[in-house]
Amino acid sequence: MPNVKAIYPGTFDPLTNGHLDLIARGAKIVDHLVVAILRNADKGSPLFSVEERLEMIREAIEEQGFKNVSADTFDGLLVEYARSQGAQAVLRGLRAITDYEYEFPMAMMNRKLDPQLETLFMMPNEQYTYVSSRLIKGVFKLGGDVSELVPPMVVRRMRAKGGAKP
Repeated sequence: MPNVKAIYPGTFDPLTNGHLDLIARGAKIVDHLVVAILRNADKGSPLFSVEERLEMIREAIEEQGFKNVSADTFDGLLVEYARSQGAQAVLRGLRAITDYEYEFPMAMMNRKLDPQLETLFMMPNEQYTYVSSRLIKGVFKLGGDVSELVPPMVVRRMRAKGGAKP
């Protein structure tokens, strides 16, 4: 059986328990999983810097005891980054049909750019199917409790940034 390396790309702003669920699921089926933060994402103004997100992901990887997971950052095309890492697959999460509608064309473009790069679609645990980083940030900024949806260290860092009731 080949040694399979996969990239789990995203903005991870902030890292959620849904992300951690997919990391755990992905780590079970590939030999090495790289959680890769896209540096030049067009997703509005981030709550956390790329460096802060990288620290949080690395802390979560260590806390969860993932031995075959690492974290990194990248710019530019995902297929180029995957090629530079020697990865054979990309891991993407699907929470709802709208995710599929967004992810499918990207997977097809990636296949066009690199026919050797496979896309693995995975669904998170049901309890995280509605959780997105954007929703977490919005609820938190309005004073809502997101402590069951993100790791405790993310809650601490969000509180340190301000914008919510203590």
